[in-house]
Amino acid sequence: MEKVAKYTKFTLTNVTIGKNILKIKPLTKEQLIISIDRLTRFKEPEIKYLRVFKDIITNNLIEPKYKKSELDTLDYEEIKNLAVEIINYSVGVSNNDIIINQRLFDYENSVFKLNENVQKLLKNKINYKEIIKLLPDDVPMNLKFLKSLAEKNDTWVKKVILCEGITEEILLPVFAKICGYNFAEHGIYVISAGGKNQVVKYFYNFAECLKIPIYVLLDNDADENLSEILPRLREFDKIHLLKSGEFEDLLLDTLIIKTLNYAVENISLIPVEDLKNAHSKVEFLEEFFRHRGMHEFKKAEFARLVKENIKDINDVSQEIQEIIREISVSENVIL
Repeated sequence: MEKVAKYTKFTLTNVTIGKNILKIKPLTKEQLIISIDRLTRFKEPEIKYLRVFKDIITNNLIEPKYKKSELDTLDYEEIKNLAVEIINYSVGVSNNDIIINQRLFDYENSVFKLNENVQKLLKNKINYKEIIKLLPDDVPMNLKFLKSLAEKNDTWVKKVILCEGITEEILLPVFAKICGYNFAEHGIYVISAGGKNQVVKYFYNFAECLKIPIYVLLDNDADENLSEILPRLREFDKIHLLKSGEFEDLLLDTLIIKTLNYAVENISLIPVEDLKNAHSKVEFLEEFFRHRGMHEFKKAEFARLVKENIKDINDVSQEIQEIIREISVSENVIL
């Protein structure tokens, strides 16, 4: 295979595979990175691999031309071979070193339940070694994980934390680290579902396809959702219903005051008594931001401010410490 020197401008190219001649429009560098990013996200392998491979074939295989409906009739092996040929030609080097591919297969197989067809998709020769060289330093966690597979394979996801909102996703890893438990080192992956009903949908899907434990965190008003999950809870899964309110209500008043002082640069008096007496801390924060003429209160932005102000164990409430202890409990999972 001829080496392709640039990734920004391509002409159509004929590639011979056995008796078949393919006319390929190579992927650009940006398209390669996007495709590999999508392939390595924490999603059910069959869904993500088929979607990415079919997109590559329909967009970059000029001859023979396939419609998406026609690809549905092809064997998974054929789909994989066509997509991998396009990817590797775009990289410019064929792949003779499949150590990363094998480690990625082992990882997916350790986390998800894979049938024979899905295994065909994962047993590929994508040239990850060369593609990694194209990645910038600042990449998402999944691509950092891919880079790590070139040298080691011990950073796999071993437990999923399924929660309702973005606040938990941002702050749980920080609180855990303060408590002496590093999520990244222990393979803990946090997913914000976007609401209690979505948590149920995510859990139903994950309980069917995952081999690893799921820790479900629900707000206090999610009794109905709790009852929907409990019958499908596996022996190594765990569910925690907050003792009161939502996750923001677990934040210590002192941490919130410190964060608000940080946000307003100590130029506005924080109504401490109002916070202490508030039924809901989110409602208090919405009111505080509105009356101070600040921008609209947004949970994600506030969580990032809180993150900057968490300094030691004195910033971690008792229930959050309890949650971290529950997450850190080692489970023996029969694969």
